[in-house]
Amino acid sequence: QVQLAESGGGSVEAGGSLRLSCEASGRTQRSYCMGWFRQVAGKEREAVAAVDSDGRVTYSDSVKGRFLIFQEMPKSLSLQINTLKPEDAAMYYCAACYGITCSGGYCDAGRSTLHRAMDYWGKGTRVTIAS
Repeated sequence: QVQLAESGGGSVEAGGSLRLSCEASGRTQRSYCMGWFRQVAGKEREAVAAVDSDGRVTYSDSVKGRFLIFQEMPKSLSLQINTLKPEDAAMYYCAACYGITCSGGYCDAGRSTLHRAMDYWGKGTRVTIAS
């Protein structure tokens, strides 16, 4: 089993920045896909950024150039959110898939169905836009 715990959400003015963090614990594996997803009420969860164990990074079109996903350690995952827009307000989740089939082209934040492939999820952290 793997546990994921997010932190760093909060309320930020439009145009501001925020950093989300995720720590994985438990029986992780060397091959993986880890990503950040977000969801608003009434809509399906969507991937915003993903990284695999080979270091391949992908982003959804809606966040390219503004979000940065990175890992300081294999079991950690961070998301730097810059130039925050009102449409970025959502619950953000860290998720992971472990195993050789999870890395490579499979791990693509541009895939609308990537969230269905994730095996482990954190509880989420909320990002809101301060008025």
